[in-house]
Amino acid sequence: MITAFIIGCEIGFWVFVLAGLLCRYIFRLKKLGKLFLFSTPLIDLALVIATVYDLRGGAEATFAHSLAAVYIGVSIAFGHRMIKWADERFAYRFAGGPAPAGKPKYGKEHASYERNGWLHHLLAWVIGSLILYGMIIMVGDEERTEALLQALRFWLLVLGIDFVISFSYTLWPRKEKAVS
Repeated sequence: MITAFIIGCEIGFWVFVLAGLLCRYIFRLKKLGKLFLFSTPLIDLALVIATVYDLRGGAEATFAHSLAAVYIGVSIAFGHRMIKWADERFAYRFAGGPAPAGKPKYGKEHASYERNGWLHHLLAWVIGSLILYGMIIMVGDEERTEALLQALRFWLLVLGIDFVISFSYTLWPRKEKAVS
């Protein structure tokens, strides 16, 4: 049940983003478009409520419950960036806007971009971890919440790997390939 709801929330997030962009650029209903785009956090709120309700109802925590926390952390940390990315491409494709700038590929600019991405990942991890720990404390049963703790450990490992990769570009920046 909760897994389907999480998937539904992810789909709902992108439906709201698409509806907002369609209203904004195709139908020229800018206020309605803005309403859809600004309503995407309501989907996160619904996800938190459903997850807490499920756990408070006696469900054993699963990987799906931990995904809810990860989704919310990522959504808060990267949400504005994702919507901006989609908005730029939609404006270019359907409203004659400027071509979106690609991410930097070389040198200090690329290293800075990668570090910034990692800092967003760190923020997502902090938010998701707080939610996961909140769920663990709320349930108060180590056996029922073991999956949440395992997810937290795995995400910390992924964050560490991302750190090494992202900050390696600071020490060894990508160089533009010489054209022969």
